[in-house]
Amino acid sequence: MQSVPVEFLSDQEAAAFGRYGGSVPLADLERFFYLDDADRKLVAGQREDHNRLGFSVQLATVRYIGRFLADPLDGVPAEVVDFLAGQLQIADPSCVKRYAQRQQTHREHARKIRETLGLKDFAEVEAELAVFAGRRAWVTGDGPKAIFADAVGWLRDRDVLLPGVSRLARLVARERDAATQRLWETLYAALAIPWKCGHFLLADSCNFASSSDYRTPVHLRLLASVCAPGTSRRTRRARSGGRRGLPVFPACGAAEVSGVRAGRRPPRSGAQQP
Repeated sequence: MQSVPVEFLSDQEAAAFGRYGGSVPLADLERFFYLDDADRKLVAGQREDHNRLGFSVQLATVRYIGRFLADPLDGVPAEVVDFLAGQLQIADPSCVKRYAQRQQTHREHARKIRETLGLKDFAEVEAELAVFAGRRAWVTGDGPKAIFADAVGWLRDRDVLLPGVSRLARLVARERDAATQRLWETLYAALAIPWKCGHFLLADSCNFASSSDYRTPVHLRLLASVCAPGTSRRTRRARSGGRRGLPVFPACGAAEVSGVRAGRRPPRSGAQQP
């Protein structure tokens, strides 16, 4: 089985993870960057305009992208700063540049925001997320990018701060590999039939991975249920939904796997092979 590379995200996708993706539309500004009464009370506890504005930027940023930025002003669009400054009645939004000068203030503000919003660290839920990603891979057969996106949504729904992109990508790749390996083992066990059909030992000689029909977990589970030993021809047909091209063992007279067609039944005990 070929494992899923951690680098399933492009360089652009990895760089954009947990960051602003450019300008923020007005609808998003009004939805995610509006400061309610509780927010204003929290911001009012900070001294001087640049600290109040910088605090509000961090507060709105973690709500919008799911994490704190190492540099709280790095990549923050000007319209975000202007929108927040207008609500705080700060006449000169450029004063926020002074906020970037003291890292200790950033950390203190981030800690206060995290406590106030009840945000959780990724390490607290990492094991639970691994179970979710593994089940998602097992049930859907989706690719790593889709599972990665679902994992991000899972974390955001539970108020968990997003981790670094590499850490999350490694978790997704690991759990998807484990689910795929489990599926191959299940399929192999279902098809491990110790007799030959024609000239081909079906369990060992047929390379299912070379057939595009059987590359996803969903197809593999269908294949395993259709081809399980002891399953009647009628049951096979019903389980496959009338699909053509699925292999049929051992009660039928032919098997069709990866373009190989073997048209003989297995020889009876003691019978001579031609």
